[in-house]
Order: sequence, then C-alpha cells, then structure tokens
Amino acid sequence: MKRAIFKNFIIILVLALLLSGSIFSIVISNILSKNTRQNMLNMLHIIDQTLEYDADLKAQVDELNLIYESNKATRLTIMDISGYVLADSNVSDHMSMENHIERDEVEEALRNGNGWSRRKSDTLNMSMLYVSYLSEVGDYILRIAMPFSGLMDYVIILLPAIFLSLGVTLIISMILANKFSRSITKPLYEISEELLKLQENNPEFSFNPYEYYELNLIADTTKRMADAVRESMKKIEFEKIIRQEFFTNASHELKTPITSIRGYIELLENGMATDDNMKKEFMVRIKKEAQNMTSLINDILMVSRLETKEAEVNITEVRICPLVNEIIASLKPLAAENEVTIEMSCKPIALKANYDQMRELFNNLLTNAIKYNKPNGKVKIIITMEGKDAIFIVEDTGVGIAEESKQRIFERFYRVDKGRSKKMGGTGLGLAIVKHIVNYYNGQIELDSKVGRGSKFTVRIPIP
Repeated sequence: MKRAIFKNFIIILVLALLLSGSIFSIVISNILSKNTRQNMLNMLHIIDQTLEYDADLKAQVDELNLIYESNKATRLTIMDISGYVLADSNVSDHMSMENHIERDEVEEALRNGNGWSRRKSDTLNMSMLYVSYLSEVGDYILRIAMPFSGLMDYVIILLPAIFLSLGVTLIISMILANKFSRSITKPLYEISEELLKLQENNPEFSFNPYEYYELNLIADTTKRMADAVRESMKKIEFEKIIRQEFFTNASHELKTPITSIRGYIELLENGMATDDNMKKEFMVRIKKEAQNMTSLINDILMVSRLETKEAEVNITEVRICPLVNEIIASLKPLAAENEVTIEMSCKPIALKANYDQMRELFNNLLTNAIKYNKPNGKVKIIITMEGKDAIFIVEDTGVGIAEESKQRIFERFYRVDKGRSKKMGGTGLGLAIVKHIVNYYNGQIELDSKVGRGSKFTVRIPIP
C-alpha cells in the first residue's frame, strides 16, 4: 500500500511541477513578448520622426544600421496607408512585394495606431514578431519584424535555476509534510488505541488535549458516544446478545469515520500534501467538507448548464426593478455587517429571461460589491436603457482589482485575493456564473476598476 501511495505521490508531484513550470513559462513568455513589442514600438516611433518621407526611403532604410547590425534577420518595412510597400530593408525591389493591408499587425495599426502579430516566416523558417506603427508624420505605416522565440531563447539559462528551486521546494515540502503528518498521526493513533477499549466490558476513555480543534472534537465525540454506549450497556446488561450486537454496531460506527480520517492522514504522512492549501483542505474536510462541496457542486452544475445551454430554461417576463429591490432587501444584514450602504437608480425594464438566472446575476454582483468594500463604503446600482439594450451597472467603493487580474476575474476558480475569498466563503465561481448568464442572453460585461478606489461592472443585454 505504501509503495502504491508513494507512486501516486510521485505522479501527482510531477504533474504539479509540470503545471507550475508551464504557468511560469507562459507568464515569463508573455512578459518578454510585451517588453520586446514595446521596445520595437519605441524604435518605430524614433524612426518615424527621423525619416524624410519625401526623400529616397530605400536609401534611408539601408542607413539605419541599428535595425540590422545586431541581427541580420531583423527587417524594416515602410508602407503607404493602402498597404503597398514603399521600402524594405531586406528587399531591393519593393515593387515586387505583395500588398500587406490584410496582415494582422497592419489591420490593428490602422484601427488603434499600432499593432502586432507573431507567426512563422516562410522565408527564414523561424518564428517572427511583427510590430506595426501608424506614422504621426504622414499617411504611412512602419513595420519591424525580428526573430522571437519567447522563453526558448532563455531556456538554457533558466533551467539550472528552475531545477534548483524545484529541488529545494521539494525537499522543504517533504520535511514540512512529514512534520505536519506526525502532528496529526500521533493523536489519531492514540485515539485508535483508546477505541480498542471498546472490546472491554466497561471501557474508560482518556484523551489528551490536542493541537487541532478537529481532533479534540473527534476525541470528545468518541468519549460522549462511549459514555452513551456504557449507559446503554448498563440498561441491557442482562441481554448479552443484544449487548454484543450493540457493541459491534457502535464499534463499526466509530471506526468507520476514524478509518476514513486515518486514510487522509496516511496520505499526509507519506507526503501527498505538497502545499499549504492541500494540507488545510485535508483538515477542513473533517468538519466542513460536505457543506463546502455541496455549494461547489451546485455552482459547477450551473456553470456547466450555462456553458452547454442544455438545461431547460423557463423564460418569463422578468421585471428587473422589483427583483433588484428584493435582492437588496435580502442583503441588508450583510451590508450592515460590512458597514456598506446601497443606492439604486432604476428605470422600469422587463426582460424575457429566466427569473432564477437574473436573480443569480444580480445577487453575485451585489454580494461581491458588499463583501469586497470598505467600512462606510457605498454600492450603487443603476438600471437603465441605452438604445435597445438593457444596462445594469453595479459600482462599489471597495478594494478594487489589479490590472493583471482584470482579464482573469471571470475565470472559473480564479480569486484575486485567495485568503480573503476563502474567509468569506466564496467558491471562486460567482463571476464565472455572471459571465455565463450574460453570454446566455448574448450580452456583454465590462469591468472598470482601480486598486483602492473600487470596481464598476457594466452588463449590457440586448432586448429583442
């Protein structure tokens, strides 16, 4: 059994390391890509201010040694606003080049002033990064292309550091896991030894105070149940068969949960828990697993149904203002507890929608606005119309959301502040549910937030 557990532990650990390594690689690669794009964009800006567009562009491009001296594969292209190439550092006859107007980076530059894309160059047979810039001087588009492999360029440098950090982390995790497991297994073995007294005619249990509340709870429950067994045995002492059956059943009822808990502890003892979250999860399951898992499963089922759109949805005419008023009334205790006031401005709107989905949408947005607010903070909700769209705005004066989290806030299980979210009882699925409900009705949701100043969620749902 220990060999099987160790094997599974190695598999889980390898998967965890691969996952963390993948996330690390993606994050670093994105940072490198962003910085490289910005440097290329700055270079284009300088070139734009340097070029004399009325003169020989090809000659000027060839003179820009900073473009090609450091990397022969780097390429500078100048186009007119229609996408026709006027000069290219790597091509002498620019008239033979095809129109670039449909290139992704060029289309984006025409829309936003600058743009970028990454693709494999058929000519050089390597991954290239393209950055385009809409000239501030005239109707021209400047583009730089240079080889870019992202993190692969730094793999040889980073691998030793990564392996060293992972090795140190693994050793420390195993030491801490072993220490943590012993702090739990020792009390459980003591409890198990005490439970063996159930085989005696008149067992007397004695439990020492333990470090963890849950273990004390088990010991206290065991003792109280044993007391009940003893009292029952006194009453039915003359019925030996019934008494034996009772003890057998009682032993079974006591040993079953202990066996289950000891199973978790054996996993801890063998180092299965590699981080603090997993260790806490093993402990919390003793008391709160059923309740937390029920909430989580309900949320997952709702997200799944919304994603697949397979669930039968009862569509009725939902009057938004009365619904929001009802939700606000139900959240008054929570608002009072967090010292938050709620203001509402509502124009009469009726939607053809599912009542429960609309209630879930507003309840999640308002609950988050209250929980993540500040003392004496405010939550403002605006219900209005804009053209043929219903507009729902929920704005708070709370802690706000950092830029790096804005793109991920609607992901399933993503938490900006994991510690605070868990303390408040969140499952990490609230905003994911909101997004899926909005998508279900072909709507859009926007987030405007600044750290320390609050957040503003704007939902736009078209009215047929």
